[in-house]
Amino acid sequence: MAQDMFEGKVVVVTGAASGIGQALARDFARRGAKLALSDVNIDGLNTLAEELRRGGATVLADRLDVADRDAFFAYADKVIGEMGGADVVINNAGVALVGSIASLPIDQIDWLMGINFWGVVHGTKAFLPHMTERKAGSIVNVSSVFGLIGVPGQGAYCAAKFAVRGFTETLRQEMHGSGVHIGCVHPGGIKTNIAKSARVIELPEGAESAEAIARRFEEVARTTPAQAAATIIRGIEKRSPRILIGPDARVISGLARLLPVAYASLVRMAFGGVARGAKNKNTNAATARP
Repeated sequence: MAQDMFEGKVVVVTGAASGIGQALARDFARRGAKLALSDVNIDGLNTLAEELRRGGATVLADRLDVADRDAFFAYADKVIGEMGGADVVINNAGVALVGSIASLPIDQIDWLMGINFWGVVHGTKAFLPHMTERKAGSIVNVSSVFGLIGVPGQGAYCAAKFAVRGFTETLRQEMHGSGVHIGCVHPGGIKTNIAKSARVIELPEGAESAEAIARRFEEVARTTPAQAAATIIRGIEKRSPRILIGPDARVISGLARLLPVAYASLVRMAFGGVARGAKNKNTNAATARP
């Protein structure tokens, strides 16, 4: 039987305690990889790490706030020092924030950008010199289908995910011929807790409740975290530059290309109500991963 290409390789996954990150950790463990996992949810992360260790995996588990630049660079030094390097880095950690741009306090936008954008920048910059020196490895940054289109009520999230896309696509061009694979992931609707755990800053009068919106998201989300993880890993195997997850992601990607302006009318029909009128406020803690 042929050796799995990830057997013995060091795989770094942020936001690993739940959702796609958790599924990636399990799949890579099954394939014989050594894992460096991180999350702000240290209890959930430790539970996962113990599960994987019982199955024979080598796991380094650390609490990490990806928005903290110094902490991320120290974490990268630890991973490289204790595990001998990093072969795959997946910058997956992220949070959600719902509200019209007019209603969103700037500090809330800062909070989301710190995790969803700067977390990706920190993870890339912390590990890139190591991979460049070795002329090998994969850095995979998780954007979203909301990094392909704008959506009312998701202005901060779209801004971060568009930024991840632009950052990653530029890096890919700059790293051409270096031996380092750069990939950008665009998940569609994934059955995770991100909708339930979103910070909701405002909802318009007469709109569905945050709970109803979360339930509707679950109904339309067709892809499981395990399926998403398998698609990402196949993309890494093929050194794919863009990894679309789910049929909805492929449809949205097509709409963005074919109807770069007109798609907005379709999006407004589905999401437009969230953009109007700040009436109700809710500041639930957001700990989910996309």
